[in-house]
Amino acid sequence: MKYAFLALSICASFTSVVKANNEIEVIQVSAEKLKAHQLSPKDAKISGPFGDDLSLSDIARAITPISSDMIEQLNITTLQDILAVTPNSYAASGFGAPSLPTLRGQLGELYQDGVRRQAGNNGFGIPISFNAIEQIDVVKGAPPVLLGTSQRNGGFVNLHSKTANTETSQGKATISAGRWDHYSAQLDYSAPIVQGESGFRVSAEHIDNGSFYDYAGFQSDSLFAAVRFLPDDKTSWDLNFELYHVEFTDNAGINRPTQALIDNGLYITGQGVQPNGSTVPGAGAIVSPTGQVMLPRNQVLTDPDNINDATTYLFHSVYKRQLNNQLSLKNITYFQHLEREEIAQNSFVEIIDGADTVQNRTELNYQWADNQNTLFALDMRYNKVKGFSQFTTEADSPIDLTGPIENRRIPLTAEQQARLVELRPGVFVSPGGQYDINNDGNGDFSLSDTTNSTSVQTGIAIQHDSQWTNQLRTSVGYRIDYYDVKASDPIAPQGQIAASDNIYETLHSGQASINYKLTPALTSYMAGSYNQATSNSMAGGNVLGSDNKISAQNFATDNTLAEVGLKYAPADSAWYVDGALFNQRRSLRNRDGSNTGIRTQGFESQAFYDAANYWFSVGYSYIDARYDNSASSQGAKQVSDIFDNSRPDIINGTAGGAPNFTAFAPSTQRVQGIPEQSVSVNGGMSITPQWDFGLGAIYTKSYPLDYLATVYIRDQYTLNLNSRYVFNEQMALRLDITNVTNQDNWRPVFEGGYFGATLVYPELPIHGKLTFTYNF
Repeated sequence: MKYAFLALSICASFTSVVKANNEIEVIQVSAEKLKAHQLSPKDAKISGPFGDDLSLSDIARAITPISSDMIEQLNITTLQDILAVTPNSYAASGFGAPSLPTLRGQLGELYQDGVRRQAGNNGFGIPISFNAIEQIDVVKGAPPVLLGTSQRNGGFVNLHSKTANTETSQGKATISAGRWDHYSAQLDYSAPIVQGESGFRVSAEHIDNGSFYDYAGFQSDSLFAAVRFLPDDKTSWDLNFELYHVEFTDNAGINRPTQALIDNGLYITGQGVQPNGSTVPGAGAIVSPTGQVMLPRNQVLTDPDNINDATTYLFHSVYKRQLNNQLSLKNITYFQHLEREEIAQNSFVEIIDGADTVQNRTELNYQWADNQNTLFALDMRYNKVKGFSQFTTEADSPIDLTGPIENRRIPLTAEQQARLVELRPGVFVSPGGQYDINNDGNGDFSLSDTTNSTSVQTGIAIQHDSQWTNQLRTSVGYRIDYYDVKASDPIAPQGQIAASDNIYETLHSGQASINYKLTPALTSYMAGSYNQATSNSMAGGNVLGSDNKISAQNFATDNTLAEVGLKYAPADSAWYVDGALFNQRRSLRNRDGSNTGIRTQGFESQAFYDAANYWFSVGYSYIDARYDNSASSQGAKQVSDIFDNSRPDIINGTAGGAPNFTAFAPSTQRVQGIPEQSVSVNGGMSITPQWDFGLGAIYTKSYPLDYLATVYIRDQYTLNLNSRYVFNEQMALRLDITNVTNQDNWRPVFEGGYFGATLVYPELPIHGKLTFTYNF
């Protein structure tokens, strides 16, 4: 809460200063303008990944720009919500707090202003604040050569920071209230410092949300400030800073996901018993079913005594200068600091005791002729992470959610503690290396992701674009990245010399594309790319393996993309339509640090129509995601392993015990947790000049939850409604109702299918939110 008061105080101070010196211009917003928001990507300009100020037809990739108007209209509050408008973006819940997008069946990267942000360990990181954001570009496929190698290659999201207005003063205050005590407030204000030459912008947001789920909540504070300098007609310089603090819940959903649970809400009761007779959740436990009950969907795997919070601050600088008629310069600087602490009662620990990332990229754009352009880039990135983790003793399947809260807690035994290191009183973590204390030739410790690592990445990129005729455009690019990586154990066991290692690697990436205008409105394209990617742990760090070495495999994940598509953008019509066929191979980082090859192929299409009085959009996805003759693994082979066969009337248990880590042989099996088809529909219309009405719907086809396809998530749909009333040129009130038909929908808890036989996430029932906005 202290951050909220700080943010609002600063905003109020800025506002007071401007009011004292200038009469604030009232923004005239007519009813027609309110209905003519940018709700189609047709005229959007894309800057950053492929160059600057490009239209959609110029880019040979499937891409969905989401404007600030679309963010508001579609009620996008998390990265998971982009499914409303972006094909092939269905995502797992990310333990209830998604920190990364999922695109074409795999985790994607997160960028801001063209620079990769720190993100979570396999998607388990911190939620994203949209307080600083005014546009979201969603791009399918691996990042292009300009952005460099990364860990995740399903696609990426590039967030565009808010910028200051140098011409007029404008502000917006927003407050909202929703079901389960959801409350938020935001104040966003911008004004010139010297008209036409400089300006500032501040935006403060406070969110205080209760939860439908037991022992859950979300509180965050974001303070954003930006300045813009325009010293002459050839130069611009944008700088911004954000401070973000969040407290959130690690929500593992419901365990024991049988088909009866998915179809009828029936949960099998009984606490698991370990082979040694203990009822504390542990590996190999077996449940003798005591019954079957209707489980309330809010009764999930959370704990009131869990600790989970994070603080981060980010700085961005984007400097542009037109040096002469042929040469332009762009320099991007980024810095982020992150601290995070999660200590859970089920023995899970992830503590980031400081993660710092600095990156600077200089781009030189040379216009050889009207139709030939070359972009050179020098990119340097430094990342330092000190973190502690422990996930080797978690056990979800043995827990009976209908029992007392103590059923969920895992006090470590003396034997388990001996395989860990005590970080602070009562908090045990894995060491960052392996040690043989008793000299029996075997390691004596349980390893997780503990590390103290630094990496220096130096990249050189070149991209050449050619406009051969009015119809034909080509682009080729190449990049080489040099890595210097060091990792050491920050908490070696007493009496041991801390393990450490360093590695030097060179990674390559390349791309080529052709755009051809079949008609002035219809553009076809073909694109191909290859890149070598990295495999990292929490906050982008690097870990030592059981041999106390940094694995070269972490720098050898090859990714390929072949894509063809059409884009229809007529100048004299409100339509925009595109479609793409793709074949993509990429590597997925497993929970144990190994990599699994996955090949996806499919089709996706999106259509938008944005007229004065109404608009609509439709998106369709088809994806066939399979293991590429690669191995896979799950925390349990199948859900029935946790049960014995004492109650065959309830379930035919195998008594295999769970958790029971299971590795599956290389195959071309369908990847679990991904719907083969999905459809999204959105629309809105003006009933009167003051009153608008809108709706949105999402359908996903049935898909297997686990590797062996013993449990399926059935066909599902969600219907959302919204309505807005404009009182005058300044004030408006909006009502959002989500899941109007109150569907009992489900989704996976985590990407990659590791928990497919262990956990499933119940989505929210019907809920509403009322939002009041005031423009000044």
